[in-house]
Amino acid sequence: MPSLLLSLARGAATSPFKRPGRSGAVLPPDRATAPAARPAAGPLAAYRAICGFTEPDALPVTYPHVLAFPLAMRLMTRRRFPLPVTGLVHTWIEITAHRTLHPADALELTVYAAGLTPHRRGTEVTVVTEARLSGELVWESRSGYLSRHPTRTGTSPAPATPGPALPAVAEWRLPADLGRRYGAASGDRNPIHLYPLTARLFGFPRAIAHGMWTVARCLAQTPRPHLIHTVRADFRAPVLLPGTVTYASDGTGFQLRDGEGDETRVHLTGTATARSARS
Repeated sequence: MPSLLLSLARGAATSPFKRPGRSGAVLPPDRATAPAARPAAGPLAAYRAICGFTEPDALPVTYPHVLAFPLAMRLMTRRRFPLPVTGLVHTWIEITAHRTLHPADALELTVYAAGLTPHRRGTEVTVVTEARLSGELVWESRSGYLSRHPTRTGTSPAPATPGPALPAVAEWRLPADLGRRYGAASGDRNPIHLYPLTARLFGFPRAIAHGMWTVARCLAQTPRPHLIHTVRADFRAPVLLPGTVTYASDGTGFQLRDGEGDETRVHLTGTATARSARS
């Protein structure tokens, strides 16, 4: 795997010279790949603990995204990549797990950028991740990452409303160091997640929770997360740290929110569908 520290250093060095709002920006056709390898036991255990996954014989459905994060960082910090990686915000993710994966599976990983889209708050890039076993596609995802910059009005529609409130299931109190702890487990040490000072550099009043932690924590609450087949999650508002949030679900849809009544703020909405136990 490429060095995360090297990629982070390269991203910090090159980001100030990139202009995400310039016209005619194009994505390089590069693909970042890693040969077949099993997940390391220590980082996997740390990830399970911070996200709440308890199934020892199944790989968390979100974990291939974590395994491929060094590849995504290598791709997005290359000189030809048009967006500055520092301050990128994860806006949505779609996952398809074609089968249950296990810690002993040696996954071949590929990451590439599929498109640039104007966004009302900047420019969004779609990043695709694929995991294969002996050449067979067994897991795939598409993610949106937003680079915020001034734009012309009307470049993209406002997001759809979150829909009706789902039944509350649990209340979670999130500590101030959650971003640093998840960053240590996942490798994602984007400054917006680490400390109030580094988050303020990018317009946030305090550090914010990783979007991938919020969706993973919600999916870990499902009765049989190893049977999850498809996931769609939209990160609607940052979760400030420290904070208290409510996890809500009706069995298929899920939300993460805080406040009550007219003061309710929805941070995350999503859906998850399951395979049969025989799949």
